[in-house]
Amino acid sequence: MTLHQIAFAAVAAVTLISAVFVVILPNILRAALFLVFTFLGVAGLYVLLNAEFLAAMQVLIYIGAITVLIMFGIVLTQQLMGARIRQATQVRMVVIALPVVLIAFAGLAKTFIRPFASAGEHVAAAPAPVDAGTLHQLARMLLQPYVLPFELASLILLAALVGAIVIAKEEKD
Repeated sequence: MTLHQIAFAAVAAVTLISAVFVVILPNILRAALFLVFTFLGVAGLYVLLNAEFLAAMQVLIYIGAITVLIMFGIVLTQQLMGARIRQATQVRMVVIALPVVLIAFAGLAKTFIRPFASAGEHVAAAPAPVDAGTLHQLARMLLQPYVLPFELASLILLAALVGAIVIAKEEKD
């Protein structure tokens, strides 16, 4: 194994383990803290793909803004309501979410495997440096061949936002 593959495996493991903790931890503030590690892992994956601009934007926007905003919302909601907010892991939710996750994973896998299957070539150990010197080139690379994964990521973030609203909503008796 090359150093690049070892680094990828380590960053991917940190990202996946952190993402699992985000979902399964009952304390929502701790889950938000693991969300920081998940976003850092994604930024690390961008660095390994020679996309330093995207890594910097991941850190600035997601960790520096969105996660801090989520944590402020959690802390202020807990102070206003006077109760600890906990995530509810119910069997009913898992039964509903599992098929949705499997369908989304199958769609993403098909989208990402298709270019490699049609090329018929072996993927190199380390990705070739991409000339993404300008924002125009970066936007072209993101929005032309990868528009479907880009839009799927936005839908997943929208679903996470709706889920956060449902969790934070005060239960009515």
